[in-house]
Amino acid sequence: MHRETALPSRAACTALALVTLAACAGDTPNSASTAFAAPIEMTAPSPMGSNTPSLVVDGTGRMHLSWTERRADSSVAIRLASFKDGAWDSTRTIAENRSFFVNWADFPAVSVLSDGALAAHWLEREGGGKYAYGVRVVRSTDMGKSWSAAVTPHTDGLEAEHGFVTMWPQANGALGLAWLDGRKSAMPDSTREMTVRTAVMNTDGTLAREAVLDARSCDCCQVASASTTAGNVVVYRDRTAEEIRDIAAVRSTSEGWTAPVPVHADNWHYSGCPVNGPSIAARGDTVAVAWFTAAHDTARVLLAISTDGGANFAAPTRVDDGDPIGRAVIAFDASGAALVGWIERLSADSASLRVRRVRNGNSVAAQTVSVLSAARQSGFPRMVVTGDTAYFAWTAIKPALHVQMAKLPLPSR
Repeated sequence: MHRETALPSRAACTALALVTLAACAGDTPNSASTAFAAPIEMTAPSPMGSNTPSLVVDGTGRMHLSWTERRADSSVAIRLASFKDGAWDSTRTIAENRSFFVNWADFPAVSVLSDGALAAHWLEREGGGKYAYGVRVVRSTDMGKSWSAAVTPHTDGLEAEHGFVTMWPQANGALGLAWLDGRKSAMPDSTREMTVRTAVMNTDGTLAREAVLDARSCDCCQVASASTTAGNVVVYRDRTAEEIRDIAAVRSTSEGWTAPVPVHADNWHYSGCPVNGPSIAARGDTVAVAWFTAAHDTARVLLAISTDGGANFAAPTRVDDGDPIGRAVIAFDASGAALVGWIERLSADSASLRVRRVRNGNSVAAQTVSVLSAARQSGFPRMVVTGDTAYFAWTAIKPALHVQMAKLPLPSR
């Protein structure tokens, strides 16, 4: 699942990318004067040795940060802290002293359920194979002070790859999940292909409705989900027999899950896994998907909008500044505008975390949130919006791995 291949670069555009959008990105959307205030650095509650941050906001506006923490004795723990009214509360442990499978791109996360409970997932080794690991899911009804016994949502029992989980709330406190599943590779005479599968975990830990969403997907790109008025939407990087690796979407309906449809026909022909999955946000029946593509040897971060719950998407808008690494993240602000974050290359070793605000196909000039390493250890930035502020978390690699955070006041319109 984690076998990636080098991507094409547009290093010749790097110097101009910080000065003007038009210089390196001729099809970048029209921009206006900057509508962002300066970002404000925050102190993260995680210590040195932490990485893979993830953010989620609950119904009260409280923000939850989870991370992976490597301790002085080399043990690993999954930790959680919450932020409200300008302060962090005490740090809690989700899981520790287990056979974690730790990876820069496939990392634990927390979700808020419909009854206010929290759910968390991580990866755990199964057997002796290098890529034999499975998903573990737990639930907490006391804000993370205590957690249920871990549940494995896939029932194949095979020593294979299972990961890149996305979670969403279901009715009555149940939890919906989708993940990349490599059980085919562990079956005799089977092709080495990943699938996208789904299941529901009830409040008592029992499982239901396990199903295949796509029988052939990209090996190691993130799966993402969002809930609309009509149902849930799952997006992921598809993989056709011709090695076209575009973003696909499936929707839950009263009749079940729909067949996969492309968000946009990028026609990216690529024989490896780019480790660069999509991000999705929903507001009512409006769905926004952001993703990286290098189709036709041009690296881009694109944004597509659906106004019918993810059934159909308009032609995408380009949002990068000319030389993106990708790792897109997206959220809606209070006005309904889409905020798209991504990593933009500055040099061979450095990059910047950027954010752009897009509404009705028009955008403002991108804001730099922070300069960071271009190395893959910097991981995938996370972003959430609560009230009039966007919050960001990412991994800094010097002087040692540690989570960094910033907040960005949002314009009123």
